[in-house]
Amino acid sequence: MTSKERMLTALNRGKPDRLPVTIHQWQAYHLEHHMERMSELEAFEATGMDAAVTYFIPVYLESPKWQVEKQPFKHNEVSMCKHSITTPEGELSYVEGFDDKTTWISEPLIKNDDDIYLLKKYHPIVKLDKADVVRLYDAIGDHGILRMLIQGRQAGCWQDACCLVGTEEMIYATFDKPDWVHELLQILLDMKLQFIEDNLVGVPLDLVETGGGAGSNTVISPQIHRDFCLPYDRRLHEALHQAGHKVVYHTCGGMTKILDLIVANGCDASETLSPKAIGGDITDPAIVKEAIGDRVCLIGGMDQFNVLTYGSPEDIRKEVHRLFDALGEGGGYILSPSDHFFDAPSENLVAFAKAAHECIY
Repeated sequence: MTSKERMLTALNRGKPDRLPVTIHQWQAYHLEHHMERMSELEAFEATGMDAAVTYFIPVYLESPKWQVEKQPFKHNEVSMCKHSITTPEGELSYVEGFDDKTTWISEPLIKNDDDIYLLKKYHPIVKLDKADVVRLYDAIGDHGILRMLIQGRQAGCWQDACCLVGTEEMIYATFDKPDWVHELLQILLDMKLQFIEDNLVGVPLDLVETGGGAGSNTVISPQIHRDFCLPYDRRLHEALHQAGHKVVYHTCGGMTKILDLIVANGCDASETLSPKAIGGDITDPAIVKEAIGDRVCLIGGMDQFNVLTYGSPEDIRKEVHRLFDALGEGGGYILSPSDHFFDAPSENLVAFAKAAHECIY
């Protein structure tokens, strides 16, 4: 099988020739400092992994009615940037911090309840460069699959709202003003649905990512997830399926208490199967396989820090085989680190792929 055939077989809950092995995303920091500035495809080939490349759409948008002024500054030697947004009916702003590894929001965009109406009326919808997507899809070819996120700072409505408002503030709001929360989530859903309708029909993609760690059961309760994630996830996934695309639901945190909700939202695959050592709640991955492995493809499971970054090649090999024994039976499993890593030695990634190559169906 080619890498693409292997990955697509697993996504369809089938049994490929061997265990597919990939990573969630290459980070620019890691490619620069540990992979001799290779491209993503070159890095996949050099390590022996099956490629899963993400096409990133723009996050920072402007239009005549959504004008953005950026003001870089330093706070305690940390690089920051204030984004001031002017609309015909008022102004919004947020502050973002960043370093060579990541970015974060230190002041959210939505500070007052009525700010959501400016978002609804004036925030632009991404116009996708479809030809650019086709070029990347063709460049990947048989080396693997093409993934994409969709409109918004994050793909899932709840995760997107947490970025715009703040996670704690969103949790409090589900109790204090639930109607307002639903109104915001509907606004974000409508924007995402418009993006799908305008951009994704007929575009070659293998997998679209939704969800987000803020929806995991180590951040919110299963009841909040049921009330404020599930209805919007389900509608989003229905639209993506109608556009012809498979969906992977991302929960980089606890997921064992929401497994039934993950299946209920209609996704095709569930990631990241994070163990407790990196903030998840999976102690026995076989429990997840037994609970939902016959209904969705499973992706993830590898501890990217304690094992993949700091473990020995033999530690990595043992963990790969443990995960294959627990999750690989019958197919429908793609081995991957549970999320991003920054300093995993390249030789450890080679050992990771080599161990997966030993896991034959």
